[in-house]
Amino acid sequence: MKILAIDTSGKTASAAVTDGGLLLAEKTVYTTLTHSQIILPMAKELLSDCGLSFADLDGIACAAGPGSYTGLRIGIAAVKGIVMGCPTLRCAGISTLEALAWGCSPYRGRILPILRARKDIVYAGLYESDGVSVKNVAPDRVCGESELAAFADGGLLLVGDCCCEIKESMFADRDDVLCAPSAMRLQKASSLCMAFEASPGRAVTPDELAAAYLQETKAEKDKAHR
Repeated sequence: MKILAIDTSGKTASAAVTDGGLLLAEKTVYTTLTHSQIILPMAKELLSDCGLSFADLDGIACAAGPGSYTGLRIGIAAVKGIVMGCPTLRCAGISTLEALAWGCSPYRGRILPILRARKDIVYAGLYESDGVSVKNVAPDRVCGESELAAFADGGLLLVGDCCCEIKESMFADRDDVLCAPSAMRLQKASSLCMAFEASPGRAVTPDELAAAYLQETKAEKDKAHR
């Protein structure tokens, strides 16, 4: 499978192209610009560098959440538009937390991806890696930081935008709770490719592609209180 993946779920904008598990190209930028300005030009540039076009691809993946509400919508809308213009393409929305775990797949053991939702609240999911592939152990969720202690029985690798903060505040005295290396801590599109490659059956139609916010958006909360 030739796969293009884009991740706009956080402060990084990332795109990657793989072919049968081989990473052909990837670019990840920690940016203050909006992802809508960056992600499509970045994807087109990578495809051009690889001598490919959208029509040459077998599938396209994006981060489906959790993460930045606006960022997720930008990525999903971009994928919908690309796939609608190339009917032979398949698309998949991948959990942002699952992708973070795939980025650490060489680690053997349990992986806890964590993303900051708001003060004292995080998005978290528990995954396990055998050094090659990753499987979900506990569903992605929104939870308080204090609840993360329940996951740390028997060692853990922390990954995500607040992993070092959590390590320092909750597990400073635990040698068996580690932070992922700095190059693996934030979202990267190549991890989405790995997840899609491992489970191509998760492909959906553009109409079915949707965000998994894990909590109500501000607009939904405002509507509920009217």
